[in-house]
Amino acid sequence: MAWQRPDKRQPDQLRPINFEREFTRFALSSVLTQCGDTKVLCTVSVEEGVPKFLKGTGSGWLTAEYRMLPGATPQRHQREFLKLSGRTQEIQRLIGRSLRSTLNLQGLGERTVLVDADVLQADAGTRTTAITGGYVALADALNKLVQRGELEELPLQSAIAAVSVGILEGEPFLDLNYVEDVKADVDFNVVMDNQLDIIEVQGTAESNSFSRAQLNKILDLAEKGIKELLVAQKAALT
Repeated sequence: MAWQRPDKRQPDQLRPINFEREFTRFALSSVLTQCGDTKVLCTVSVEEGVPKFLKGTGSGWLTAEYRMLPGATPQRHQREFLKLSGRTQEIQRLIGRSLRSTLNLQGLGERTVLVDADVLQADAGTRTTAITGGYVALADALNKLVQRGELEELPLQSAIAAVSVGILEGEPFLDLNYVEDVKADVDFNVVMDNQLDIIEVQGTAESNSFSRAQLNKILDLAEKGIKELLVAQKAALT
């Protein structure tokens, strides 16, 4: 029997996506990104100086931090203090790598961009939502630096977005919610730029293996979703 989506979406249909800019007051930029019932607050700060390995090179840097708030899930999520879980470390590194790929780091000068992604409500896809919303917050922040005269030109090389695809009952489905995520036989997260070149692919066979033909379908579905997310990002930034 074919998988029936709990929210009645088509297999290739994204959850509703929304970007609320200037959500908080003090960060250089802040964007509340809502993807279905997943809500992630992305804020961007910029500091003078870079890590030691970049000092004197004229190059900037970008790093990301990811956290899930205790009330983001039905059962209270334990706060992470000094020791981060392996999952948290892996996700924030993915966010950082993805967003760094958008930048001309030399164009930043010796500044560090810090992107904070805080999950307010989790219904799967928190890392992909953080990347997609994080790009909007990053573009907002850098545009402000140009307007203030702190940067001569915008150091953005490309836009990026990310989405999940899973296989359920042998067929691929775009942008899984939690019910689908826990049932998926195969789970992928895909990051692409606005040329639809791949930045990163994370894919795991949770219970059943998958074929090369299925992998091609997964990437085709991800590309379709990312095209739509890129359009939504552009609309939010205009």
